[in-house]
Amino acid sequence: MQMIQETADLSAYLAADEVIDHHHPLVRETAARLADGVADSYEYARAAFEFVRDAIPHSQDSGDLRVTWRASDVLEQGTGICYAKAHAFAALLRAEDIPTALCYQQFDVVHGLVAVRFNGAWHRQDPRGNKPGVDAQFSLDGERLAFTPDPEFNELDYPVLYAAPHPVVLDALKAAPDRPHLWRILPTAL
Repeated sequence: MQMIQETADLSAYLAADEVIDHHHPLVRETAARLADGVADSYEYARAAFEFVRDAIPHSQDSGDLRVTWRASDVLEQGTGICYAKAHAFAALLRAEDIPTALCYQQFDVVHGLVAVRFNGAWHRQDPRGNKPGVDAQFSLDGERLAFTPDPEFNELDYPVLYAAPHPVVLDALKAAPDRPHLWRILPTAL
């Protein structure tokens, strides 16, 4: 799939905002801890991916009813759905000056991913969290995502690489007082 940058300005994929708040002390502290002892930015990106994938449970899998959307809140509360975990992963990467985009897939609902830029190319990663039947891995040599869309079922990969969360996604996260409510209003398309 040919990925399309929302903007040609790579600095947009390093920016901090209210969601990807990589200037927050908790994000900086977590990034520094993950960067300690790694040899390069590739190892750091893998360590950050594995941390978000493995140490922060997907709230549906763990039964956690809380809804997080800001990267620092995901790290503080230790929970989030795919979008929130993608926000946390993006913030950790941007904290170490690694260009990071948000991207999406469409199944019954929209699924959130991250694309990381290395060697002049974007590589999609899925920090959602593994479980039986889901084995997402950090990879720069071919995608190892949690899910693969099936066009027969009108599932698809959205090609756009967003510098900030898509408004439809962010609006749903912000509007939900808890995960059961969020499940009723998850976006089904972008």
